[in-house]
Amino acid sequence: MADAPDTAPSTARDYRDTVFLPKTDFPMKAGLAAREPAIAAHWARIGLYDRLRAARAGRERFILHDGPPYANGDIHMGHAMNKVLKDIVVRSQSLLGRDAPYVPGWDCHGLPIEWKVEEQYRARKLDKDQVPVDQFRAECRAYAARWVDLQRPEFERLGVMGDWADPYLTMNHDAEAAIVGEFLRFAESGQLYRGARPVMWSPVERTALAEAEVEYEDIVSTQVDVAFEILTAPNAPELVGAHAVIWTTTPWTIPVNQALAYGEDVEYAAVRASDGRVLLLAVELLTSSLERADLGGESDVPGAGLIVWAGKGSDFAGATVRHPMHHLGGFFARPRPMLPGAFVTTDAGTGLVHMAPDHGEDDFELCKTHGIDPVFAVDGAGMYRADWAWLGGQGSVINRKFVAADGPICADLRAAGALLAASDDYAHSYPHSWRSKARLIFRATPQWFIGMDQALGEPSSLQGRSGSVVPPAHPRQPGGLSTRNGLGEGQDSAHESLSLSPALSSEGERESEPTLRSLALSAIADTRWVPARAQNRIRAMVEGRPDWVISRQRAWGVPIALYVNRATGEYLVDPAVNARIVAAFQAGGADAWFVADHQALLGAGHDLADYEIVTDILDVWFDSGCTHVFTLEARYGAGTRADLYLEGSDQHRGWFQSSLLESCGTRGRAPYAAVLTHGFALDGQGRKMSKSLGNVVDPLKVIGESGADILRIWVASTDYFDDVKIGKEVLAGASDTYRKLRNTYRYLLGALDGFTDAERVAPAAMPELERYVLHRLAALDAELRAAATAYEFNRYLRALADFAADDLSAFFFDVRKDSLYCDAAADPKRRAYRTVLDLLFHALVRYAAPVIPFTAEEVWQARPGDGSGAGPGDGSGAGSGDGGSVHLLEWPELPVLADADGVVDRWDAVRRQRAQVTEAIEPLRRAKTIRSSLEAEVSVPAMLLPEGDAAEAFIVARVVAGDEVAVTRTAYHKCGRCWRHLPDVAADGALCGRCEAVVPAVAA
Repeated sequence: MADAPDTAPSTARDYRDTVFLPKTDFPMKAGLAAREPAIAAHWARIGLYDRLRAARAGRERFILHDGPPYANGDIHMGHAMNKVLKDIVVRSQSLLGRDAPYVPGWDCHGLPIEWKVEEQYRARKLDKDQVPVDQFRAECRAYAARWVDLQRPEFERLGVMGDWADPYLTMNHDAEAAIVGEFLRFAESGQLYRGARPVMWSPVERTALAEAEVEYEDIVSTQVDVAFEILTAPNAPELVGAHAVIWTTTPWTIPVNQALAYGEDVEYAAVRASDGRVLLLAVELLTSSLERADLGGESDVPGAGLIVWAGKGSDFAGATVRHPMHHLGGFFARPRPMLPGAFVTTDAGTGLVHMAPDHGEDDFELCKTHGIDPVFAVDGAGMYRADWAWLGGQGSVINRKFVAADGPICADLRAAGALLAASDDYAHSYPHSWRSKARLIFRATPQWFIGMDQALGEPSSLQGRSGSVVPPAHPRQPGGLSTRNGLGEGQDSAHESLSLSPALSSEGERESEPTLRSLALSAIADTRWVPARAQNRIRAMVEGRPDWVISRQRAWGVPIALYVNRATGEYLVDPAVNARIVAAFQAGGADAWFVADHQALLGAGHDLADYEIVTDILDVWFDSGCTHVFTLEARYGAGTRADLYLEGSDQHRGWFQSSLLESCGTRGRAPYAAVLTHGFALDGQGRKMSKSLGNVVDPLKVIGESGADILRIWVASTDYFDDVKIGKEVLAGASDTYRKLRNTYRYLLGALDGFTDAERVAPAAMPELERYVLHRLAALDAELRAAATAYEFNRYLRALADFAADDLSAFFFDVRKDSLYCDAAADPKRRAYRTVLDLLFHALVRYAAPVIPFTAEEVWQARPGDGSGAGPGDGSGAGSGDGGSVHLLEWPELPVLADADGVVDRWDAVRRQRAQVTEAIEPLRRAKTIRSSLEAEVSVPAMLLPEGDAAEAFIVARVVAGDEVAVTRTAYHKCGRCWRHLPDVAADGALCGRCEAVVPAVAA
């Protein structure tokens, strides 16, 4: 039949009442925003999640472990993208027949929440430090609980199916007990130590930050060139009295300088500058350094008698320099050694680097190697402490006035004659807190660490460890904290320095035993990474990361529940005490530590007066790194690990890594078998979303206007392994894909009106076209299985949408609509077609269910409950109309077909020829030579089908053999019912032989 009737003479018989047109109540217009909540209510009413768990009980389990978002603020597009992708994975695994539970969770501790509660205090002009800690923690707990309750329905509105009635929260008592239990396992195994090293520190938030809490922004800093007078130079005595020049963009660190670093293989020269001083600089940086200080003059010309010494950095072994502020005495008067540093380059600066072990990782490591300790002159607010020379109380070191070229440090250097150059114009990238947006500093502080390179013993000893592991007999852990060392010269006795002890064992001892780093690297190699390139990223991060600083100087979180002996500086290792601590946390949560009877926890064997009670809290990343313990193992049994972790690519340095390190340190393996990482959601122009740019796309607004299924199609259609764009144009594309899929389901529902099992035809008895479509369905099935296994849902959705549009709507449905509309109800060809449509319906509604769950449910419930709803290969006993759900179904079981007669190749060729015929007809349609392809008579160079079948496939009047594809207008008359032009139609409006036979039966 043609798609629309011609205008017929008024005397012509109207046969429309004899045509089997599709009939369905399924609306063309989706109205998802209004319809989806009702579907969600149906799922809640039937207890879908619990029914699914019961239906899949005993099946192979697939666990996607949810990475916890912070319970803080409404969800954003990144949340939506992540949760939808997780839901698609879980639903597809359930569809494949696995038991795929999903337990959502929230990260409820840490600075994001504490910072918000503090903001409320600041708004009331109150100081949170004056509030009892238990009261403050209670407010943090209430704040987190409020946002959990607000975010939960927002996530559910996305169509995410899970155990929303019983999520995991890191602030639940059982979770806090598990976290402190895991921490104490590290302590008992000797992997924990207290020491001092520079960490990222926020002077505004007054705490250490993890790398995952840091963002980098472009700033302009003050750059200075400072001269250090050389006091001794055993290998180059002619340098005594010369000045070694350093360059830095952190002039505030000069007051705590303790050494200079040089490159052993770097070429250096001592040059007499225009002011008469001899300056020691790297040869490659002579000109730029002297120009920056405006001291070049004739000295820019090498070989003019102005270079007084030349040599390599190795000549500086044993040399010392004077601190520019030596006139202050004490700490400043001590000579500073010149030390070889492998990190020294000639890319910029002067080729000499000033070392402040308090404020730089390279500085710390080099000075530690040579027995130089930090001095801890800068306090938690970023200010020099009150007794530190003239700098105490003058302001924070992140304050530009403090570090500016006319600030107090530069002023003193200038007065001492040591400031060669200073300018406030150095542009570079610098770390900031992603919460307060304030600049950070590296600051050495006493912190608790988990060592990355400490020998742990055989991996088997880490499996299921619950008892005590005797800690090393060394008086301090590696890099441990000592309170027994002498003070730096000129320091007040109230400010003791921290001594960093040598490594636990001598070089080479126990080198074959695993370390946390080696276990983690081995686990990375044993994990499936999606995409594969992600493995290189996390491996590089773990290879280069320092020891894990796990302490924070805050109030809201799980405390570091340790007692430190006041005399020895060692933390107490007593399994009985630890067991009482865990029991107290199980009963009262982490709050128990702050109100505890600590003598009761210590027991009769220990005197509380001998111990310091640690009040730092654990890094929130340690909390989230333990979620596999109190979620997976607690719910599914000891030793259970996730099949998949799925988060954004930033979690290589966050949750993926903290979970990896926690599990390797306590269990000797990763907590996951596979890890999938996705990119970030950007605006339509590829820019990061921000309120200041006004380009934020709110997922809740998108859902309110278009529906969650449109948003889900966007997620599935993107190449989410990289950053993805979302905007009006992108969402319009998602809507177009959705419309085509919805129209396909609407056609299937209408065409299957009244279909029953009695109408079925076995595949072997079907015409070739139907068998060909079943072959195409089988190919789609295999492609979708492969895509789901690979977590490539853009490939999955594209294959499904292309099949619906190209194989079905543009071909199969088009070709067979004549048979559907006009053949007799019992005609074998029409029955075969409807049988295939039923198979297609049951397959396609399942295939789409993971991606567009609301629409799939709507389609499933729209199928009449006349016996057709269960369908072949249902596997769940759940049909439409019984209060069931499409999401209880399993992957469809398709009929097994053989292609011995070349059906697939022949019909692939037919489709190619059909495209050529359609192209040849189009010019005649445009010229109005013919109005419909049914009026065309076509010649083709190769007859691939019998003439009648070819005419039906091409939807033309006649197909004959010829030299090439050619089209003419047919002389056949048009049937008044089916509108086909056929040789047995006597005149326009008369009936063809088929219609003459069918009409009486239909009319009766």
